[in-house]
Amino acid sequence: MVKGLFISFEGGEGSGKSSLIENLAQFLAEEKISFLKTREPGGTALGEKVRQLLLHESAMSPYTELAFFLASRAEHVDKILLPALSEGKIVLCDRFNDTTLAYQGAARNLEMDRVKKLCAFFAQNLQPDTTFYLDIDPKLGLKRASHKGSDRLEKEALFFHETVRTAYLELVKNERERFFLIDATLSKEKVFALALAHLRQKHAF
Repeated sequence: MVKGLFISFEGGEGSGKSSLIENLAQFLAEEKISFLKTREPGGTALGEKVRQLLLHESAMSPYTELAFFLASRAEHVDKILLPALSEGKIVLCDRFNDTTLAYQGAARNLEMDRVKKLCAFFAQNLQPDTTFYLDIDPKLGLKRASHKGSDRLEKEALFFHETVRTAYLELVKNERERFFLIDATLSKEKVFALALAHLRQKHAF
């Protein structure tokens, strides 16, 4: 039985998800609250191998790309997420099903409803309790991300990333109870303060 707290973090390239996750992880550690920090694709030995293929393989079919993401997620949910949540841990997960909907469902122009059903199936219907979406103009986000070195997805055309952002905003609009939108152009300190305040209000941190 799931009894922990599942928090996911979404956003386009360069939105600052990693910084927010690190700040929340530091806060939880200082408060001596049991937590797990993980990411997708990845999180398991198999998932990390899939991550390398997804981010650095030169080209692949959109369907192959989707299959790899779902395979990584299936392993991640079964081996990492569900056990951690059953132990009552707070899980901080960098990307989850919403990434697949925005990137593969929308930007890769796969059938959104079908992708949504596949995500639910491969994730065993696991859904985050709270999802932070860090919103940023793709032009600025890609400029921020460029210093880290571009992976295969970051190298996509601007229109691809604009489609991703539009899809995210639609997801936020349709699930206001789960999503919390944060302006990613704010300082890291302000982004963290807003996220922590939301968690304290919603989940009594």
